[in-house]
Amino acid sequence: MRNRGNRGDHRRLGRNDWHSRAAEFHDLAAHAHRVAATHHDQGDHQTGHELSRHAMEYSAKAYEYAQEAHQEAGKSSPAPADKKK
Repeated sequence: MRNRGNRGDHRRLGRNDWHSRAAEFHDLAAHAHRVAATHHDQGDHQTGHELSRHAMEYSAKAYEYAQEAHQEAGKSSPAPADKKK
């Protein structure tokens, strides 16, 4: 089950949700960059600058989720079995 509406509570995320969240924020950042470029091209530099700032925030959030996904992937690796003698 995905927790799309629950962006503030990371405790309930499943193993693959970290990757999905990172991808979502990468998509948001890419969209914000495209829209910002359009505004810059039209001479609306103030709006373009604001949208570029949003894109950077989304990129930073995507990076955080990607880091979490990497850390969670490391935690889920099976531990070596103890050998009893």
